[in-house]
Amino acid sequence: MKFLLVFDFDHTIIDENSDTWIVKCAPERKLPNGLRNSYQPGHWTEYMGRVFVYLGDNGVKEDEMRRTMTTIPFTAGMIDLLGFIGKNKELFDCIIVSDSNTVFIDWILKAADFHKVFDEVFTNPAAFSSTGYLTVQHFHAHHCAKCPKNLCKRKVLKEFLDKQLERGVNYTQIVYIGDGGNDLCPVMFLKKNDVAMPRQGYTLEKKISQLAQSLSPVQCSVLVWSSAIDILSYLKILIKE
Repeated sequence: MKFLLVFDFDHTIIDENSDTWIVKCAPERKLPNGLRNSYQPGHWTEYMGRVFVYLGDNGVKEDEMRRTMTTIPFTAGMIDLLGFIGKNKELFDCIIVSDSNTVFIDWILKAADFHKVFDEVFTNPAAFSSTGYLTVQHFHAHHCAKCPKNLCKRKVLKEFLDKQLERGVNYTQIVYIGDGGNDLCPVMFLKKNDVAMPRQGYTLEKKISQLAQSLSPVQCSVLVWSSAIDILSYLKILIKE
């Protein structure tokens, strides 16, 4: 009996958006209007690439970025939840699927000593160039019209599950924990026995309830959370059953 926990990162594990938090490193802690207005829907990764160039041009170094990123607060109750999962790793496989990037997630998880809780992190690859600029790439290519062009979380989840099946790992239940519009695609892939846990008041919860109103509800169960303690309570019930 093994459960798969799938976490989004921004506004789920941490209580902020890591990509917008980095702007605190910019001169006067803000971006020029031209740069801010250059974002085009579905092309967030390219936009962040331009933000990182701007930070680099303004002499923002890796150390300063790391210090800034590790001040992001975790969502209420999340430290307790991740501690509990870490103590029960024989029952839970745990992955992150996020539109953030490898550098930010790595810094934040390692600073809080939570990197061992997660078996794999699927996010946009990032690295510092020889000139000290942070660069970010698309996670993968896909053909899903619903998702931003750099990342379809359903595709990531499906490929992970297929790979696990080849290794002989079949999950009793998948629990998907997220908040954003790009979490809807993987949630719609979940089966009847699985559970979607959208964060209260965020886009994912609204989109799931719109689907229910249009009489095409998701197949899985839906449990809304406002603090990670709600998720922790559910997991405790799950492993007692």
